[in-house]
Amino acid sequence: MTHKSFYDRLAASAEALVERKKSHQLFEIASEIIPGGVNSPVRAFQAVGGNPVFIERGRGSKIYDVDGNVYIDYVLSWGPLILGHAYPKVIDALKKAAENGTSYGAPTALEIELAQLVLKVYPSMDKVRMVNSGTEATMSAIRAARGFTGRDKIIKFEGCYHGHADGLLVKAGSGATTFGVPDSPGVPKSYARNTITIPYNDSAALKTAITKEWKSIACLIIEPVVGNIGCVLPKPGFLETVRKLTERHNIVLIFDEVMTGFRVAYGGAQAHYGIRPDMTCLGKVIGGGLPVGAYGGRKEIMSMVSPEGPVYQAGTLSGNPLAMTAGITTLKILSKDGIYDKLEQRASLLAKGLIEASRKAGIKTRFYRAGTMFCSYFTDTDVVDYKTAKTADTEKFARFFAAMLKRGVYIAPSQFEAGFLSLAHSEKDIEQTVRAAYESFKEIK
Repeated sequence: MTHKSFYDRLAASAEALVERKKSHQLFEIASEIIPGGVNSPVRAFQAVGGNPVFIERGRGSKIYDVDGNVYIDYVLSWGPLILGHAYPKVIDALKKAAENGTSYGAPTALEIELAQLVLKVYPSMDKVRMVNSGTEATMSAIRAARGFTGRDKIIKFEGCYHGHADGLLVKAGSGATTFGVPDSPGVPKSYARNTITIPYNDSAALKTAITKEWKSIACLIIEPVVGNIGCVLPKPGFLETVRKLTERHNIVLIFDEVMTGFRVAYGGAQAHYGIRPDMTCLGKVIGGGLPVGAYGGRKEIMSMVSPEGPVYQAGTLSGNPLAMTAGITTLKILSKDGIYDKLEQRASLLAKGLIEASRKAGIKTRFYRAGTMFCSYFTDTDVVDYKTAKTADTEKFARFFAAMLKRGVYIAPSQFEAGFLSLAHSEKDIEQTVRAAYESFKEIK
């Protein structure tokens, strides 16, 4: 069976049970005017077969496609919607903000308020700069680290995706892993030469690289929990080793918490694991579902950023009032007593259910979870890095994805993406999801 025929047959079997004619029509139109028919690669469903589902609206834990199908959503816009879709207080705040205008290109009090909320939760940051995306945050943090240290090289880990900036698309995760293109054409070789890649969770390899190259290494950037090859947890002591080695050699440690921020814990992975980085990148949750990013860190590093310092970075829509409003409202809700206890209880319930469903169905999987982000790998190998993540059976995952979709459960259309849970997911949603998973596991066995 060829790769193409497998996915063609998979798509046909799924479409026979779930009517999505309007989605197909829209995808045909989109494919003529948008590269691949989508504005972000994984959305194209190439990793799972068939055509993408076009969404019309979302409410709570559910999304509704243009054909009227309803799905329990575990993608949640790839993480930002920790409160669920169209959370009433967020929507009300956005309506009021929009009445005053959408952007001014000038400072507002809202920028200060969100910055103060973030700094209070992340004490490793003395100052923070708002930007428009996670990619912009990581790119800008690395530039600031280079300006601060006067060094050029960076260390990243295989499978960690830090956005699509040149120099970071070297053995990256997410779409790069899904499509088997870890090194993107269009990135000059000179950029890649300044990027040192190391297997995640490999303390010995990290020590060797730093010992050899430390005089030229400006920073080390890491997803403390890897969310772009699924959900890979740090081994005990690994993050401590990272912190110790970078501190010893004056290498700026950047935690990319665009995904883990406010998801692994209220204070992110750095609070959960007790590690204090020099710089932090945030996004997703802090925008409450609107485009946003942020980077911050120690005062002496952030003081290098223009106009205070010589390291240039700017953005027309940075700190725009709509994103700031959604972020402020979301973070205030998350700060209330009992919210994270509830999230943890629901996430734990889902994890136990999915593990038991695969066991009862006789399907070998490895399940990992960090707060409200999770992943089931179709492998019998413990997943600790990029190499072991790639042992997962992607064809089996594709069949599982199609089986879940026709049962009204929307999971990430790639084996190498994390799933997310929100405050809106009820115990009934979780029961329905576990039941659908058990039936789907049995179907693909």
